Amino acid sequence: MEEPNQISKDLLENLVALRGQFENCMDFMMREFCIGENRAALAAIDGLVNKQIVAQGIMNPILGATLPEGSPQERFSYIRDHALSTVDQVQIRTLGDVTDRIFSGFVVLLMDGCDWGIAFGVQGFSFRGISEPSNEVMQRGSREGFVEPCLINMSMIRRRMRTPKLKFEKMEIGALSKTGVVLCYLENAAAPEVLEEVRANLRQIQEESVLAAGYLAPFLERKGIFNGAGLSERPDTVCGKIAEGRVAILVDGTPNVLIVPHLFIENFQSFDDYAIRPFYATFTRCLKMIAFFLAMFLPGLYVATVTFHPELLPETLLIKIAQAEASTPFPVMTEAIVIHLIYEIMREAGLRVPRPLSHAVSIVGALVIGDTAVTSGLIGSPTLLVVALTALSSYATPQLYESIALARLIFIVAGGVAGLWGVTLGMAAVAVGICAESVYRVPFSAPVSPFRLWNMRDTFLRASWRILSRRTETVQDLPGAHVRRR
Repeated sequence: MEEPNQISKDLLENLVALRGQFENCMDFMMREFCIGENRAALAAIDGLVNKQIVAQGIMNPILGATLPEGSPQERFSYIRDHALSTVDQVQIRTLGDVTDRIFSGFVVLLMDGCDWGIAFGVQGFSFRGISEPSNEVMQRGSREGFVEPCLINMSMIRRRMRTPKLKFEKMEIGALSKTGVVLCYLENAAAPEVLEEVRANLRQIQEESVLAAGYLAPFLERKGIFNGAGLSERPDTVCGKIAEGRVAILVDGTPNVLIVPHLFIENFQSFDDYAIRPFYATFTRCLKMIAFFLAMFLPGLYVATVTFHPELLPETLLIKIAQAEASTPFPVMTEAIVIHLIYEIMREAGLRVPRPLSHAVSIVGALVIGDTAVTSGLIGSPTLLVVALTALSSYATPQLYESIALARLIFIVAGGVAGLWGVTLGMAAVAVGICAESVYRVPFSAPVSPFRLWNMRDTFLRASWRILSRRTETVQDLPGAHVRRR
């Protein structure tokens, strides 16, 4: 007995079912023709297939083939095994498989008298060419960045890691529109517990469609303001993480690749650190950590000190700040919040406005905030300087920008209400939140906490490759990690 969704031996019944599914879809193509005495049909989506390959690699060989005598099943098998030379061929038996393959850029061949079909991979859709990613600019290294098609991204990873231990595992997510998601990992490096947990997290997603990697991130990362799932557009960065035992998640249709587990210390590291001299890489990492501290805590410390603890400031500086604040109508906390919100509005406008108008946004922001607001006495120049330094520092760690922007407001309020005690309590809460969490059974604060001296060669410091090349452990071997390797 045939299943309800199974391909029928009656070609007309199959065509009626397909035309019913694709009713009012002008991009659906159906080409009916005869193979000897049997009717057949090709189904595809216009714009997703290469019509030249369809004509030369499928239609011409079929119509020009000399078919043997026999049943339709035997003739269809002869076409599959002898007449067609396309590499990517898949035999399918359900109408659901027909629909899925068509949406993936396949051409499906059905024949009267056969309860199965053949899908040919002849994808021909247009996509953006490979170029340098704009969000991860590096001075040295590759200029290639991921693009939207998942197959192209897989090839860039495979070209850099030429080993059969590199595995690609496909999943489909989306109740309404199936989106291809590929797990990429290195066998014997990635822990089986981590892989199984990632699979389980992806299976529980009930989204109707997945249009960006950010749709999956909440299901893969830890709870908290800091990301537990990393994002990258660079194949070399992803390959380095995979070699350390991470799992990369490629989403078809987006150039961003998710990486889990992602540790907090990695927000201060970049691929350039490993392509430049060790002493300068160490220097830049220290600068990023200082910039992170300034971007998150400086406004709160400034507000707390000026409001509650002015005795901590040098006398000359205190007099300058007092003179500036005496001419403004608002408290220091209100000034800091207002300037911070205005800066965020300017940043959002600069990102969303059409590119020809971006210069106008910069000019207006510089005139309004940098000159007019101070000259008119609405905002004190010391407060403006602190917020400007904070904004500049936040760009040193772009992956933490969202978390810093929110935490900065909280620390400003804490400093304005409770002084240094409030800021100190907030710092302790942030430190506890970082040290108390784990991502896929690996401490989020590793390798700083739990501490191991040997792991310090690639955290705050960056040792030379003579030392780094000796490492054999992966992220699962860090102290405190409760996972096992295969």
